[in-house]
Amino acid sequence: MYVSRMNGPKVHANNYIDFLVATPKAFSATEAARVQPDAPARPAHDAYTRLLHRLEPDPGTLWAESETQVRRDDGVLVIDDSTLDKPYARFIELVTRHGSGKHHAVVPGINLVSLLWTDGDRHIPCDYRVYDTADGRTKNDHFADMIRTAYARQFKPRCVVFDGWYSSLENLKLIRSCGWVWLTRLKSNRLVNRNREGTRALKDTVVAASGTEVWLPGFGLVKVFGIVATDGTTAYWATNDLGMGDLTRLQFADCSWAIENYHRGIKQCTGIERCQCRKARAQRNHIGLALRAFLRFEIHCFARGVSWVEAKTDIIRDAVRAYIARPRFPFPVPATA
Repeated sequence: MYVSRMNGPKVHANNYIDFLVATPKAFSATEAARVQPDAPARPAHDAYTRLLHRLEPDPGTLWAESETQVRRDDGVLVIDDSTLDKPYARFIELVTRHGSGKHHAVVPGINLVSLLWTDGDRHIPCDYRVYDTADGRTKNDHFADMIRTAYARQFKPRCVVFDGWYSSLENLKLIRSCGWVWLTRLKSNRLVNRNREGTRALKDTVVAASGTEVWLPGFGLVKVFGIVATDGTTAYWATNDLGMGDLTRLQFADCSWAIENYHRGIKQCTGIERCQCRKARAQRNHIGLALRAFLRFEIHCFARGVSWVEAKTDIIRDAVRAYIARPRFPFPVPATA
């Protein structure tokens, strides 16, 4: 009796992650196949394409690895989104138009909402969501999902810091219900009431740089810091911790920049923007695997005291050393009689 047996997959998630860590520029499935070590049955590029379509996209896989790297009763949680550039993507799913801080314009791309844990030195991605117009969920919905998930994972951060885009009353109340301190920026037209003077915009309210308590309609008392920039504009930072001083606010605000560095790192070192697959499932899996690749960079760099770019360059240097030791393209020596 003949029994047919299907061959198992030749490529697994860790194989793709190792490729993302090592490759300097090209992040395609064909390139992944080209750089495989010599072996009797090397995987073809189709094996990598099938991997991205086979896996089940799940941010929980990232958390399973990140969990060992964080201290849940310390540190700061930072939430923000970033646009993964897709300037030539006419047929790639998930690509829509988003505002980009890099380009200072609305550009085509995939929007990634991330939750980062940091203690000021480390940048550990713990959760993420990919914005998709097809599922009807907004970025604020994803924000709330990640806050609830972090609470279920028993995080007790010193503070939760996020951009003013997420400063809706619903989000502020949600974080307060978790028993956490939040710090965010408010727009200058946000209505507040100082000393029962009447409700007016922040820009029309006297707010000290050291902090002023005001009533935020629909929420309650908050403390607002009016920070004047060098160009004369004022940034308004707000927190539900009425005892927070300006030095503490500055420390937490500095932590908020950690996610900007993180966004730069995942784009420069893991090729998170470079996937050429058209299907949403493959794009989601590439993003998830790229974040896991970044986590490996972060663990290595923290232990060695080097930057992400330096760690990436070290891999390339090894290849250059190997070539110099045995150059493949010497100048031809003319034959002599």
